Amino acid sequence: MDSVPDLTGSLRVLEALKAQPVAPSDGPRQWWNGLLDVEGLALGAVQAAATSLNALVGVPGRYTLASGSTAASFDSLGHLRIAGVKPEGFAPMSGFRRTSDGWIRLHANYPHHAARLMAALSVSTPQDVEHALLRMTSLTAEEAITANNGVAAAVRTRDDWVATPMHGTASAGPWIRMSRPPTGAGETSQPSRWVPSAVPRRPLAGLKVLDLTRVIAGPTATRLLGALGADVLRIDPPQLPELSDVFIDSGFDKRSAEADLREPAVMEGIRRLIESADVVVTGYRDGGLDRFGLAPETLLLDRPDLVIVTLSAWGSGGPWKGRRGFDSLVQAACGVAERYGCTTEDGWMPGALPVQALDHATGYGLAAAAIALLAERLRSGRGGAARLSLARTAEELFQLPAVASHGGSLPEPDFRVIDSPYGRLRYVGPPIMADGVPLEYSKGPVRYGTSQLRWQ
Repeated sequence: MDSVPDLTGSLRVLEALKAQPVAPSDGPRQWWNGLLDVEGLALGAVQAAATSLNALVGVPGRYTLASGSTAASFDSLGHLRIAGVKPEGFAPMSGFRRTSDGWIRLHANYPHHAARLMAALSVSTPQDVEHALLRMTSLTAEEAITANNGVAAAVRTRDDWVATPMHGTASAGPWIRMSRPPTGAGETSQPSRWVPSAVPRRPLAGLKVLDLTRVIAGPTATRLLGALGADVLRIDPPQLPELSDVFIDSGFDKRSAEADLREPAVMEGIRRLIESADVVVTGYRDGGLDRFGLAPETLLLDRPDLVIVTLSAWGSGGPWKGRRGFDSLVQAACGVAERYGCTTEDGWMPGALPVQALDHATGYGLAAAAIALLAERLRSGRGGAARLSLARTAEELFQLPAVASHGGSLPEPDFRVIDSPYGRLRYVGPPIMADGVPLEYSKGPVRYGTSQLRWQ
């Protein structure tokens, strides 16, 4: 394979990764044939996870990747079939909409976001949304919707995004921002005694992972950790249930519980889980879990051996740091939608990447960071924290060199089937191989919210 962009640089601040060669890869280097190097972002993100795995087990080259499995995994929801049925796409109110001066991207897949959108525009039916937006500029509509805790982003040109204060924040620093426990933290705590398994396809057996993520990016990371053998317990708020199709796609090799963190007794149970956890993964807007004592800095004070990886849409700085967001909205705001726009018989309209690459690449970056910090913990006895954002991943994509708009093709994905509480599932497996053999999910998704708040 031609050179894959090396995205492991931000992991190499850790001693355990400094001398680790990048994981091998093979197969075509291009296949989506777009204006940006989405293939390079995808391969580089998965390669970072495989490289971290090799550092963890101390066997260079054991974990590798290939184009076909990487491409399939980045479109896992598109390949999924649930009892023969293709998952639903975006909700009717989601997507690009015209405004008086341009375009805006809406996200209304979740009922509470749809309700906030209509309230912000002072309309009572979905049909009135388009009419209301045509009377507003894209920036005015964006501000009105986000001020009401809705989710939207004006479609900006790349130059317009670069001129905003948010670009300066989103583009600063490394792709994965690492931090280590403060000196003297947790001196009386009992460090974890977990060590990797000698089984190549299950190196994370016995590892305890608390999954406080939703939608795609975070659950993609924990799905990979589960495939590698970890005990992954995903927790969702009962008042905001996850979309069923999205949950099924990312639910392999993990358990699922509901817990209202606002209830003191429930929060006490979560704290007990964290006391014996190895890894905590969070995926809410920046600071969204801080009021529950779940900020990475707070957790590391008590458990300096803990590994904490967290993601948000817009990052931990700048005027949008607490704003809600999704892959599609980041694409709209940062210039991707404009770059992939096209002219139709109805005029110009914005476009999108061939897959939700910001979500998936960030997810594999999260997994890479968690595994790298585990490798560092084996060396030093101390864990640490890593932060990623979809906006920073978008900047990583724009920084990659331009590629030609034509390239190779890929074979049909290697589909697998498994029975589940939702019916028979057709799916694609993880994008990493162990000693040349593709990883497999050992269990299908459980029924949503039916697991106990305890480790296996």
